[in-house]
Amino acid sequence: MPWSNQSGGGGNNGGPWGNSGGNKGGGGPWGGGGGPQRGGGNGGGNPPDFEEILKRGQDHLKTVLPGDGGGIGFKGILFAILVAVVIWLATGIYRVEPSEVGVELVFGKVVGQTEPGLNYNWPYPVGEVRTPEILRVRELTVGMEEFVRGSSINQRDVPEESLMLTGDENIVDVDFKVQWRIQNTPTGVQEYLFNIQNPEGTVKAVAESAMREVVGSSRIDSILTENRAPIQLAVQKLMQETLDNYKAGIEVTQVQMQKVDPPAQVIEAFRDVQAARADQERIQNEAQAYANKIVPEARGSAARVSEAAQAYRDKTIANANGQAQRFSKIYEEYAKSPDVIRQRLYLETMENVLSKNPKIIIDGNGQQNGVVPYLPLDQLNKRAGGNN
Repeated sequence: MPWSNQSGGGGNNGGPWGNSGGNKGGGGPWGGGGGPQRGGGNGGGNPPDFEEILKRGQDHLKTVLPGDGGGIGFKGILFAILVAVVIWLATGIYRVEPSEVGVELVFGKVVGQTEPGLNYNWPYPVGEVRTPEILRVRELTVGMEEFVRGSSINQRDVPEESLMLTGDENIVDVDFKVQWRIQNTPTGVQEYLFNIQNPEGTVKAVAESAMREVVGSSRIDSILTENRAPIQLAVQKLMQETLDNYKAGIEVTQVQMQKVDPPAQVIEAFRDVQAARADQERIQNEAQAYANKIVPEARGSAARVSEAAQAYRDKTIANANGQAQRFSKIYEEYAKSPDVIRQRLYLETMENVLSKNPKIIIDGNGQQNGVVPYLPLDQLNKRAGGNN
């Protein structure tokens, strides 16, 4: 080689510039330390000896590439190609993170999927590896735009996305968020990678379309008040069906309505309407509570009167039956001996009548104008009992 290291007494030593007697130290074309100064060095503050470095490289190359010293032969070229091929093959080593899955392609065709860790596939352009994050839950917002200003996150309304027409021909402003992720199946990952070009935009368009369809079939009252949960579930179901028809490989995990209000221009009127409806519901509830209190009391009173009448009827019927049975028994006895029964009935009747009235006994055949003295024992007994 032209710069071969020729060692000989008094000859050139150190390359094409030689080492003349006046150039001590063999410092190259700049002489002994006369070249450009560079930081660091070999302990003496001198620049690195480029000629020495070049000489060592030539010696090492000659040991690796055997030849006549006049150039690189066929074996050298073959070795260089072999080294390049080894380096190219080494670029096929890749790493899959724990939240990812590796999809290997060879000439554009999927040949398999790999788990997290170090893996190998044919390097580019023969092979290619894509590593989508299947465990990451992504989130997008429809109806409002989030932006960072300083250290805080601010929101800006997007009317062209949030204004929707309800089923009763009212306008409502709906802002909502959608959470989604890649379907953790071999088919879902491949569909996500190759069937849709812009996943974020596709999910957002499908979400807005689904929400408009569900809101368009609902009344504004239910949207503004109690019917949010069913609407969210309906939108999620409709989004999933649409994305499955697209074969997008996307799973919708949650739909959450953030703000649901009438348009800003009429929001005060809507609030007045809502307040009036709240008052209406309150008055209806109070009336219902009063009815719930009065009606049972009235029913209780009616039941009490009905039961009292029933008891009176039963008592009257029982007394009548008893009297009839008593009369029948007396008649049977009367039929056996009429005189005795007639006398007994007379005496019992007189006893019943006279016991309840004051009595004066007059004897027409006696003395003292026919008045017979009478001692009222019953009155004496009552007086004696009162004094005690």
